[in-house]
Amino acid sequence: MGQLQGIKYTKDASGYNRYVHIDLQQYGNDELLEDFLDRIDIEARKGEPSIPLEEVVARENKRRGLTQNV
Repeated sequence: MGQLQGIKYTKDASGYNRYVHIDLQQYGNDELLEDFLDRIDIEARKGEPSIPLEEVVARENKRRGLTQNV
């Protein structure tokens, strides 16, 4: 794997790439990085119960004292 400027790989005791260090000043506003981090968040939340949108809207409307659903 070639070395990219602003990206470093750290190997584990077995010699496999284990960690990626990303220079956020260089790549922090990159859409691909944002997509990658979003994907990590999605994977971490897999299996969590979901709430239907209508229920979320109803709760927020009640909390804000609104009577109509948006």
